[in-house]
Amino acid sequence: MTKRRVVITGLGAVSSLGFDLATNWDNLLKGESGAGTITRFDTSKHSCKFACEVWNWEPEKYFPKIESKRLDKFTMYFLVAADEAIKASGLDLGRENRTLAGCITGTGIGGIHEIEASKVLQVERGADRVSPFFIPKIMANAMAGQAAIRFGLQGTCFVTSSACASAGHAIGMALRSIQWGEADIMLTGGSEAATTELGLAGFCSLKALSLRNGDPKRASRPFDRDRDGFVMGEGAAAIVLEEYEHARRRGAPIVCELLGYGSTDDAHHITAPNEDADGPSRAIAMALRDGGVAPDRVQYINAHGTSTHLNDKIETAAIKRVFGAHSKRLCVSSTKSMVGHLLGASGAFELAASALSIQRGQVHPTINQETPDPDCDLDYVPNTARDLRVDYALSNSLGFGGHNTSLLLGRI
Repeated sequence: MTKRRVVITGLGAVSSLGFDLATNWDNLLKGESGAGTITRFDTSKHSCKFACEVWNWEPEKYFPKIESKRLDKFTMYFLVAADEAIKASGLDLGRENRTLAGCITGTGIGGIHEIEASKVLQVERGADRVSPFFIPKIMANAMAGQAAIRFGLQGTCFVTSSACASAGHAIGMALRSIQWGEADIMLTGGSEAATTELGLAGFCSLKALSLRNGDPKRASRPFDRDRDGFVMGEGAAAIVLEEYEHARRRGAPIVCELLGYGSTDDAHHITAPNEDADGPSRAIAMALRDGGVAPDRVQYINAHGTSTHLNDKIETAAIKRVFGAHSKRLCVSSTKSMVGHLLGASGAFELAASALSIQRGQVHPTINQETPDPDCDLDYVPNTARDLRVDYALSNSLGFGGHNTSLLLGRI
């Protein structure tokens, strides 16, 4: 069977840098950091006291009060991004065959806000005071189910959960659904809202976070020699995928083409990547092969780039293994240097940034590049955005559990 072509026609985003795609993109190009001291809860007993929160979140601007009571924050973030993406795509879903429109999304943690709040309620006031909305709010699949209800999407609908690779897997599965003729339209992406007392405590105990409490905006420094851990982020990105001919017939605003997908596992350690870099190397090579694009035709890679010692070193090694001498000609940047680590949503937000790089001929910087690391010796677009014609771009995600995904985009 010949694979059908798949294009991106709509994008939406919510993060510490803004509540819409345009604001996020503008701030990424400026090299703005979304990091700051945590305001939601007392961090006096946490070793890390800052994050990239979605600052000044006011759900009543987007949802009636009765609806917001039924949704965890991670679901609300995605629905806001999805509203923007659907509007940007120009789709009139009332005129579409909704059985051929589906939704596959990713989250690594799900409704942790509601879990924590309801546990306190249950302990302090009794089990009978737990809301009947508790289970429907915390389910990881709530974001996909609520989106399907909101937009009337009757095709395949589910959630992937593979830590930091969750959205990468979701987008890959949405791509396949259209390529294989299961759907003409797919809403995909990811969302995460894990900046909670318990969520932060867990990552502190793992010693995965930066401890630059006195200088949060300079804490996330992927590929820099003095990196000391990642910065927690939160938010969502939504992506509308369409079969190419379907999009062309309705005169859709095509951003770029989604060409290839690779997925592997290290089978090594639950939180640490394998230092041989084999897993991410194979994922990148698979995405290129799936899309029929030679390595030397790629101009840009949006790296997983977490600002942790092992990840950045190993991802650099993987890129060099696949691209050889061409790796020195690539531009590589990390969105996480500015929005922090969106965990299960990171692959969606970063794919959106990659798509805009192709459409607009610009790549955002990796900020806080101050001290070169001999193990990280590629062009990471240090500190300043760059004008660049991008014909082909890759977006990588590497998650706890050894999960690796790579997605290939192309100009159309």
